[in-house]
Amino acid sequence: MVPPPDQGTGWGPPASLALLCLALVLLLIKGTQLFLLKQKLLKTFAQFPGPPAHWLLGHNLEFQPSQELDKTSSLSEKYPYAFPRWLGGFIVLCQIYHPDYMKAVLSRGGNGLLVSNGPQWFQHRKLLTPGFHLNILKPYVQLMADSATVMLDKWEKLAAQGETVELFQHISLMALDTILKCAFSHHSNCQLDRDSNSYTQAVSDLTSLITHRVLHFQYHNNFVYWLTPSGRRFRKACEKAHRHTDQVIQNRKELLKDEQELEKILKKRHLDFLDILICAKVEEGEGLSDADLRAEVDTFMFEGHDTTASGISWALYCLALHPEHQQRCREEIQEVLGGRDTVQWGDLAQLTYTTMCIKESLRLYPPVPVVSRQLSTPITFFDGRSLPADQMVSLHLYALHRNPSVWPSPELFDPMRFSPEMTTSRHPYAFLPFLAGSRNCIGQHFAMNELKVVVAQSLLRFEFSPDPTQIPVPIPQLVLKSKNGIHLNLRKLPVS
Repeated sequence: MVPPPDQGTGWGPPASLALLCLALVLLLIKGTQLFLLKQKLLKTFAQFPGPPAHWLLGHNLEFQPSQELDKTSSLSEKYPYAFPRWLGGFIVLCQIYHPDYMKAVLSRGGNGLLVSNGPQWFQHRKLLTPGFHLNILKPYVQLMADSATVMLDKWEKLAAQGETVELFQHISLMALDTILKCAFSHHSNCQLDRDSNSYTQAVSDLTSLITHRVLHFQYHNNFVYWLTPSGRRFRKACEKAHRHTDQVIQNRKELLKDEQELEKILKKRHLDFLDILICAKVEEGEGLSDADLRAEVDTFMFEGHDTTASGISWALYCLALHPEHQQRCREEIQEVLGGRDTVQWGDLAQLTYTTMCIKESLRLYPPVPVVSRQLSTPITFFDGRSLPADQMVSLHLYALHRNPSVWPSPELFDPMRFSPEMTTSRHPYAFLPFLAGSRNCIGQHFAMNELKVVVAQSLLRFEFSPDPTQIPVPIPQLVLKSKNGIHLNLRKLPVS
């Protein structure tokens, strides 16, 4: 007797039909879920008009990375306060760029893309705050000046060859050198050691890959993303960055095994960043886990060098575009420093016009142009519009700082916006280079000090002018960078 064709396989017509029906049912369930989600989102954002979006791709075709910042800024007049930014057919952010809306979000809790939340965040913030005490920051100025001098010496050689200088790569290494010395007591010689470039390159890759993933909904699923070339690049970049972090932590731990060194550190009135983290674990026994320690060091090392590098690079670019302001800053710096070529702590408060120019560059080019928050509770804005809990909002600082309803002639570089008279009359949430509220940047005074030191010493050594063949194209990659780099001409100034 000949068996039927499907005997032994178990996949005859009835089984195949059952599988097909199951697939259709699952597809129907998923389709229904997506339909209901879409209707819910449309209902939520019915009160927030915005530009038309593709049913599946959202605004991704319209908002290309090199155009996203200026595109959002240009829409602020048409859509006051906020508008929905669709990352796909079923993912939407509420783009916010008005001071009153910023205040409503920043004065309450929320989860961030790069920050922890709740008791853990509060515990770590409380633990780290002493690391930014005034007496801690004072000696850092000399370390900042030393790191800047190394970079400027490199620039002098390049300028002598008649080359334009791409600022960001050099300033990024200088800022890494500074943060390693100041916060981690780690002297790496990274500005002159070519191997150190691997860390800054890893950070650059990570910022680019994270931004690309956020803006493309097809990569939001972890399983899918890790199978893609971008996902594999992300893992490799993470491994490089973690190796660097682990080395810094391990070097410090080895040093602290020496009881005399540990006793000397614990007797210090104020500990630096890494000592606080490690010693808290030693003293309490149940302080930060190794994972928490690495996470805090990773975050601060990234935020402490990449954001500062962005701020310094764009500040020098703005001054290159406006030679009259550049010269006025230079004259102020020469007067304050006298015959010295490096900045000291007592000089910082006297660099009033230079500080105004730095703040105006931070307005036009905020180091972190966009910050995401997930609302922990529902929110109602001052105009009656509201958003539910768990909704993602995008605090668009770049558009806020160029909002014409807040800043007259927003594209104009005008340092007088930051004169004492203008500052006191402005909305407190109109200028947020370091955010505001409980989630403001813990290292903002450190960052401003470094900006002043590096800008001042750079202007003493060089006259900067733009390269007309390579105009920077701002793009958001967690920090504000340029698609084609920031290239300037440098002319060595005679020694006064």
